Amino acid sequence: MAANCKNPRPKAGAYRRFLSLVFVTLVGVLLLVVLLGTNSVSNFVSRSPIESSVKDLRPRYNNSSDYRLILNLPKQSGLSIQLEKLNQLRPRNTDLYPKLAKNHITIVLYVHNRPQYFKVVVESLSKVVGISETLLIVSHDGYFEEMNKIVEGIKFCQVKQIFAPYSPHVFPDSFPGVSPNDCKDKDDAAKKHCVGNPDQYGNHRSPKIVSLKHHWWWMMNTVWDGLKETEGHTGHILFIEEDHFIFPNAYRNLQKLATLKPKICPDCYAANLAPSDVNSRGENWDSFIAERMGNVGYSFNRTVWRKIHTKAREFCLFDEYNWDITMWATVYPSFGHPVYTLRGPKTSAVHFGKCGLHQGHGDKGACIDNGAVNIAVEDVDKVVNINSKWEVRFSENQPGYKAGFKGWGGWGDERDRALCLKFAEMHHFKSTDSVPSSDD
Repeated sequence: MAANCKNPRPKAGAYRRFLSLVFVTLVGVLLLVVLLGTNSVSNFVSRSPIESSVKDLRPRYNNSSDYRLILNLPKQSGLSIQLEKLNQLRPRNTDLYPKLAKNHITIVLYVHNRPQYFKVVVESLSKVVGISETLLIVSHDGYFEEMNKIVEGIKFCQVKQIFAPYSPHVFPDSFPGVSPNDCKDKDDAAKKHCVGNPDQYGNHRSPKIVSLKHHWWWMMNTVWDGLKETEGHTGHILFIEEDHFIFPNAYRNLQKLATLKPKICPDCYAANLAPSDVNSRGENWDSFIAERMGNVGYSFNRTVWRKIHTKAREFCLFDEYNWDITMWATVYPSFGHPVYTLRGPKTSAVHFGKCGLHQGHGDKGACIDNGAVNIAVEDVDKVVNINSKWEVRFSENQPGYKAGFKGWGGWGDERDRALCLKFAEMHHFKSTDSVPSSDD
């Protein structure tokens, strides 16, 4: 009997081992399916080694639901959520440039979808003296694969990408994009039963136009108050666009201007690389120039940003779709005294764009001559060409917008104004326990 009882045991043990193996295999397959599902990045978003951990990221708030619920932001699309996660990725090239210079000036380059322009700017930046010492932040208005590939090719400095998650270009069929029941052109909302508020000239919103102002304001609030990489940065931050050619001496010139500004022009708010007149290449005087802040290669510090931020209502409620005209016409005048910027007598940056309003990559082709620009870079543009002993010439009777100017319109919809104000709040509210977490 004992001998007969020994035979079934090996079979039973083998059967149990077989079942265990099957169970483990099934569990492994299920886990793999779940992981593949949660780790899938939208087809709009390219993959790279650094992006493999994006599934583990959460927005930088104490409570993951605060950002949307408290501010009542538009319902996000899948792409919008992915872009918000991508904003938290570490800068690229930290293996090549592990440390930033102590006195570095962060550079922010804001772009839309003009890849031929973008390539020119990136190429000019690659030749800037000192560029490897700093962090380049590329702020995207929408997601475009060709623009993303250009950033992936940057190897001359640390580079971080941020994407405006509430860009109209990310919402194809709902606000801030185009909603099916939106009023168009000069529609009468009451007669057409459509949604929207016209501007002062009777025109309803155009997402393509309002995105200009939305992106700039979102970017400013995010760069100054929403990024780990800049939260302790007290120095200047330089802002440039995708159609600004930067000369080799720009960074060193700007460092010198930022250092000298408190001493030689304490009333100056900013430092510029170029004249406010985009057609000027400078006066070539032996003196500094203090004039109104231009929109080509402008820089300022956190103290100035705080002052700008307090004027959120002036910025968001003014019926003008251009961010720079809004600043010149209503924000700066609200400071109560002239807002000067300091610059050298010879430009270190040039605006080369032939058209604006996010044109340049449509059916008519790019707004650039033969895919290239012909900007002469002389020897004097390759070295610091400002002298700390120079005096400062103040530009009197500066051109600008007279009192009573009401803007060129394009910004009359209450939804755009409300979203703009929410961008100003998104990094300044306190989390509360009353709002449930999406993980609870």
